[in-house]
This record gives sequence, structure tokens and C-alpha cells, in this order.
Amino acid sequence: MKLKQIVLSIENAPERLYEVTNALGEAGINLRALNLVDTGEFGQLRLLVSDVATARRILMEMQMPAFITEVIAAEIPDVPKSLANILKPLKDAGVYPTSMYAFHGSSHGKAVMIFRFSDNDRAIEIFKEKGVTLLDAKAFGILESGK
Repeated sequence: MKLKQIVLSIENAPERLYEVTNALGEAGINLRALNLVDTGEFGQLRLLVSDVATARRILMEMQMPAFITEVIAAEIPDVPKSLANILKPLKDAGVYPTSMYAFHGSSHGKAVMIFRFSDNDRAIEIFKEKGVTLLDAKAFGILESGK
């Protein structure tokens, strides 16, 4: 149920995001989800891509250190308070999100949230107990390592 996410810091310069997305696109890598946060001189870019290993290799060759983190994709109803409702049992269990962003996919009437938690394994257990639908790599069209 965990997805591999690429995280890298890029300079806050107009050409940097273009360079990253162009290089990945030229290699035939599809962006599945993206989050860019301004942190001053640099931005932190989080990517879900169709081929994690190849994307990371390309970024490293561009001298853009990229590391891999694990995230969880949860499908929630696209109605007010849905996010709060799924976060409450996590809060009660002492599990908190360290990063999150929304993904607009093809889930009719649903929102997809990408989370990284203080304890991803415990978050998965709680989500399953509460009947939250978790999406896997196949749902995003992501190649898994060695497959």
C-alpha cells in the first residue's frame, strides 16, 4: 500500500522546474502527482512518477540529489469534513502527517490525498480499520522496482 515518492530540492529559478519535468518527459516518464513548496532560495519538489528508479537516476545524473520516501495514497469522499474525519483517529493514536498534498485523479466523487506520516505502517492499519480506500502503485500506473 505504500508508494515510492521522489523528493528533491530545486533552486527557485524559472528554468529549474522546466529542466526537471522536461528531462523526465524526454525519458518517457509520466508525472502522476507533484507538489512544490517554496522554502526560500530552494523549493522542495515531491513527485510520484511512472518509473521511480529511472527518474531518480536521471535526476542524479543532472546533479540533483533525489531521495526516495514512502507515502500513502488515500481515497476520501469529496465532501466537507472528509479530511478531518480520517485524520481524527490518526490524531487519537498519536500518528501525524509530516507532509501531504492532494491529487486530482479519475476517482468520481472522491479526492485522493497523498500522505507521509510519522508512522506509515500504523496509519495504514488505522485506515484499514476505518474502511478508508488505499491506492497502490498499480492504481497510479507506477512501475514497482524489479517488476
